[in-house]
Amino acid sequence: MESQDSGATRAGGKVLQADACDDGMPSFFDPKTVAALFDGNPAAVAVLDHNLRYTYVNPALERLNGLPAASHLGRTFFQVLPELNGRATTMRAVLADGKPREETISGRTWAADGPGQQLWRATYHRLDADGEGCGLMAIVVEITDTVRQHEELEQARGRVALLSTAAVRIGTTLDMDTTCRELTDFVVPAFADVAAVDVFPAEVGHSVRRPAPGVVRLRRAALRGDGDLDEVMQEFGHPGEYVDFAPDSAVARCLAENEPVIDDWEDHPHGRSASTSDRITTSRALGLRQALVVPLTARTRPLGALSLVRAEGSPSFDDQDVAVARELALRAGVDLDHARRYDHEHSIARELQRSLLSEPWGPHPHVEVATRYRPADQGVLVGGDWFDVVPLRDGRHLKAMGDVMGHGVEAAVAMSQYRSLLRLLAQEDLPPHQILEQLDGMVERSGLDRAATCLLAVVDRFGGVCEVASAGHLPPVFIDPGTAAARVVPVPVGPPLGTGFGGYRTASVPCGPGTVLFMYTDGLVERRGEDIDVSVRRLASLTLPPGGGLEDLLDRVLDRFGDDAEDDIAVLASRIREDPSVVRPTPPE
Repeated sequence: MESQDSGATRAGGKVLQADACDDGMPSFFDPKTVAALFDGNPAAVAVLDHNLRYTYVNPALERLNGLPAASHLGRTFFQVLPELNGRATTMRAVLADGKPREETISGRTWAADGPGQQLWRATYHRLDADGEGCGLMAIVVEITDTVRQHEELEQARGRVALLSTAAVRIGTTLDMDTTCRELTDFVVPAFADVAAVDVFPAEVGHSVRRPAPGVVRLRRAALRGDGDLDEVMQEFGHPGEYVDFAPDSAVARCLAENEPVIDDWEDHPHGRSASTSDRITTSRALGLRQALVVPLTARTRPLGALSLVRAEGSPSFDDQDVAVARELALRAGVDLDHARRYDHEHSIARELQRSLLSEPWGPHPHVEVATRYRPADQGVLVGGDWFDVVPLRDGRHLKAMGDVMGHGVEAAVAMSQYRSLLRLLAQEDLPPHQILEQLDGMVERSGLDRAATCLLAVVDRFGGVCEVASAGHLPPVFIDPGTAAARVVPVPVGPPLGTGFGGYRTASVPCGPGTVLFMYTDGLVERRGEDIDVSVRRLASLTLPPGGGLEDLLDRVLDRFGDDAEDDIAVLASRIREDPSVVRPTPPE
């Protein structure tokens, strides 16, 4: 079996011939026939004896393995190709039962021209003589390119799926920091081992001091690490803190060039600034080795940067990763821009509303007033809720509670117009329903396109009555001193202001000294899925707290009814304090 000259060679293939099954291949294994069949075959073919030694190798297998046939014959598969991961048990199983088998072989042959692993698909068939297995025929096909193409296709599908999923998982709210957290939660660990989102502070030049020249100061909006990295990464800056990036840092270069930047940390950061070098050294100590930073922009305006970091054991970022990261950043940038614009408008509306909802005009010694305004959750635009107290003649006061339809800056501006017009009309000392009639007409003529509900009440402390008129507003509540339950008083309800329909009426309600008039907007009682009348009737359970303080009353009302509110809430409580020293005015003759 050691001689390699007794076989037949054709087109480079060689056959090691034997005469008996025990010593090699059976006698019918004619070398010329084998060479004629397989030398020109494009598939790599080998014949092995029952000891798994090569007895024939065709030219295709020579080229595949990078060795001539003579270097194969008489030697085993593992002697010829020690870097392949084949299994002898598979071949011996075919010899034992005669059932063909396939297996995937990985490793490297002598023909390999690169460092990567190669893959082959090998099929084994038993060669029989007189019903006994005397050897194997192996047909080998390289599948490296096919497998890589399949992997690339799967990776491409995964990237498309990643981007598709991002559309529904990022930007679910109009809160900027929530959007940033959703972005980092999405990419870790699916795309990176660590992710950070840093944004330009909206208040630069005011509460945030300017950094040193060339340094980029950003606010860390979100930071996420995979597993144990999540906690140790906090030393790089907690969300909400400001982080300074030197001009040579990847973040600063990314923002300056508005292009993705890949920063490899495998080598010592020579030539870097001290702060950047320290940051990289600390990152390497944590097992991090590469960062990809992409700009977050919207409408050509920079918003910040998304930093993606991979640790040892994770693949390096490639061109496809950069493309995916950039697309994610573009989509997230749109969401962040919407959130920032909303936050800007929300802040303006809230400041405008806060300035307009100042304390009512000069309090009268005989009138006690308490007010509260509670905005809805951060995710809801500011509404047009408003209240006012306007002093009238003879110690009377006009109390107003209104709600402009809609939200945002426009609603707040409309609310200020309504309140200004009401104060102007109040000086004419008209009954509540006539004030609403004139206000409705003025709003219609002014072109103000936002309707509003309004409840007006004037308490005559000498007559013991309260005159009330409603323009589409919810009814008032009266709490008499010493009673166990409040009165929800239905009053005639006209159409909202701004419709031009008119038709308002004034109702007189008994209201003696010490009786509390409670007014509110629908945010206090309106709940999804519940009839508004049911919600309003619950206000009949209101009672004065021990001590009878109006401020305490409003605190209890908001604690009880305001926690699950979905809209802004405005409430007002007032009452007349009777003073015996005050002389009642004499009616004119």
